[in-house]
This record gives sequence, structure tokens and C-alpha cells, in this order.
Amino acid sequence: MSTATADYRQPRSWLILAAFLVIVLGVGFWIGQLSAPGEWYENLEKPFFNPPSWLFGPVWSALYVLIAIAGWRIWMADRGSTAMKFWFAQMLLNWIWSPVWFIAHMPWLAFAIIVALLAAIIGFIATARRHDKLAVWLFAPYLAWVAFASALNLSIAIMN
Repeated sequence: MSTATADYRQPRSWLILAAFLVIVLGVGFWIGQLSAPGEWYENLEKPFFNPPSWLFGPVWSALYVLIAIAGWRIWMADRGSTAMKFWFAQMLLNWIWSPVWFIAHMPWLAFAIIVALLAAIIGFIATARRHDKLAVWLFAPYLAWVAFASALNLSIAIMN
């Protein structure tokens, strides 16, 4: 099914969107609570471009909404597509990163995960454009933020 034939106005479509939003935001919030920064993170040396801690929650909340909508649109267009496989891969990598960083205290493994996450995001963008250009644009801020977070992760790993 292409986006030209996907009917986003059907009640079933809205239920699927609600499921994407609940799962992405719900799991993201749960992992955020489980792996909240603590004393270990506060004591790390950080680069000058480290944002204030209060910024991460609002940024990730907004990004999770965009990620969920993009996933929903590709699901509606072609749930078996390569783009959808990349969407699931990036979501799993996204959810794994925080526990590895904040619970396991493994910045270098977290860096490897975030590089794989970047690759999955790029893979999604490259393959989703065949199905839905809006889904691609919804991932643009996510790509920018994860690229920034990758530089931050690498800098902190090197400094510590």
C-alpha cells in the first residue's frame, strides 16, 4: 500500500496512531524513569556544549511524538517494508542506549550503540522516502539530535 492509498482518516488508522504514541512515549518514559541520571553522571567531566539537564526531557518527548507519527505513517503505507524494519531497529537501539549509559555506566558501549542508532535512522530516512516523504521530514530533527548526542557521548567517553 502506498501513501496515496493509505487512508489516515479511518478510525482504525487513528487507533494505530494512538498505539504508536502510547508505546513509543510510554516505553521512553519508563526507560527514562528507570535510568534517570544520578551521581555517576553528575560527576563526569562534560564538554562545554553539554546542554542543561532539564532540556533532555522536553526534547525527547517531542522527538518521540515525531518518531511515533513517522512509524505510524510507514506502517500504514507498507508495514513489511525495509523502512519499517529500520524503524523498529532504531527504536530498539534508542531504548537500549539509556540503560547502557546511565545504569551500566558504559560510555564506550553506549557510543557503539548510538552509532548503530545513527545508521538505523539514516537507513529509515533512505528507505522511507519511497513510501512517505513526510515521515522522512519527521525524522530530520531526530537525526540532528542523535548526531549531536553522538558527539556528546564520544566527548564524555574521551574525557572520562
